[in-house]
This record gives sequence, structure tokens and C-alpha cells, in this order.
Amino acid sequence: MDLIDSKYIGLISSRLQKFKRVKNDLYNFRCCFCGDSHRNKNKARGYLYSVKNNTNFKCHNCGASLSFNNFLKDMDSTLHKQYSLEKFKEGYTGKNFVVETPTFEFSKPNFIKKINLPKASSNNVAKEYLENRKLNPERFYFAEKFQEWVNTQKQTFNNIIKDESRIIIPLYTFSGELYGFQGRALNKNSIKYITIILDDSIPKLYGLNTVNPNETVYIVEGPFDSEFVKNGIAMCGAWCRC
Repeated sequence: MDLIDSKYIGLISSRLQKFKRVKNDLYNFRCCFCGDSHRNKNKARGYLYSVKNNTNFKCHNCGASLSFNNFLKDMDSTLHKQYSLEKFKEGYTGKNFVVETPTFEFSKPNFIKKINLPKASSNNVAKEYLENRKLNPERFYFAEKFQEWVNTQKQTFNNIIKDESRIIIPLYTFSGELYGFQGRALNKNSIKYITIILDDSIPKLYGLNTVNPNETVYIVEGPFDSEFVKNGIAMCGAWCRC
């Protein structure tokens, strides 16, 4: 399955009831169009599966059948725009994926000077999690309602009914301006990291504001890991760019 499709299936999975990965390139959940079954809440007859270079949706209850491109468009128009842009950048075309050339509008980014949230140390669960990992809770923030707060910074989520709390990991430029952030889930059943980028022109890296480029720079996978590496930075583009 295409990596971009896999990424956006992961992004939308929290909204799909009884979602599970059956095997590579096959996902199962309750159909979001027909509801699957009102009498049996355990019925799950909706599937996302790979066909050549495309990903399709099929419900074996109502018979709904459409490409993942159209499925995502029905589920979340904002997320679909991001998906379309990524597919366009990679040059994807085909009968199951048709996208108009996106219009690019460039304007000077308005950086947030600071995060208007309490420190992670203000929440017992977040504080305990960070301290157990030998991290300083004062270096991170806490959002009681992550999706609601994100929308105050950048309109990202259309449906925030299933909102949740998350630890906020700030992403700063070399000059110390905030250009994005990651939300780290505290619920084990949620997607672990959600990354929100406010300016795509800046590399998706954690620790730019503290790294010394004139010395050896060590690149690790996660922001928390980089806290234990001298002159270390971390990649932040693996999960979600919204």
C-alpha cells in the first residue's frame, strides 16, 4: 500500500468504530455510511484494501464502494486537502485518484510567540509520564482538549466530539520562533503522535533552537529521545502533518 495512503488511514482511524488492521494493506471497521448494524454493535463490515497502486473502500453490508481519495473527502475535507497536496507532490494520478493542481498562496507566516497552555507539570498524569521517562515536565505543555486548542492556532479538525488531552511538544525555529508542535497522546488506544506544522518551509525537526550546527549534530527518531543526546535533534515528520 502507498505510504501516503497508510499515513492518512492512520490519521482517520480514530474516527472509525472498531477499527483494526487485519493484515498488510487490509483494514476493517464499522461502515461509517450505513452504520453497519444497529442491532449488533460488534458487526464491522467496512474495509480499506489495496488494489495495485490504489486504496479502495468497500462495505459488505450496504455495498458502498469508493476510492480512499473519495472516502477521505467524505470523512474530513480539511484532511483530504492535505492528502491531495501530498499525492500531487508525489505525482500520483490514475482513475481512482484525480486531483486538480492545487493553488499555492504564499504569505508571510505569523508565528505564535508562545504557547498559551499550562506546562505539563500542571497535570498529574502528564507530569508522571514525563518524569517516568526522566524528562523535565517544565519543557513541555499540556492541552486538556487537544483538537479544540489546535483549531485556535490553525483550523485542522472539523469534528472534535472525540477530543482528548495530550502533551504538547513545541517545535521552534533556529531563532526560537514557534513554527509547529506535536501532541503526544496519554491514552494508549489513541494515535501516539499528531504533528501540526504552521510553516511548511521549515524542516520538521525538534531541537533547532538548541542545536549547535558548528558541532557534530546527532539525529534521532523522537523528540523525547533527543533530550538525552548532546547536540541532538529529532525528526518529526513520520505521523501527521496537518
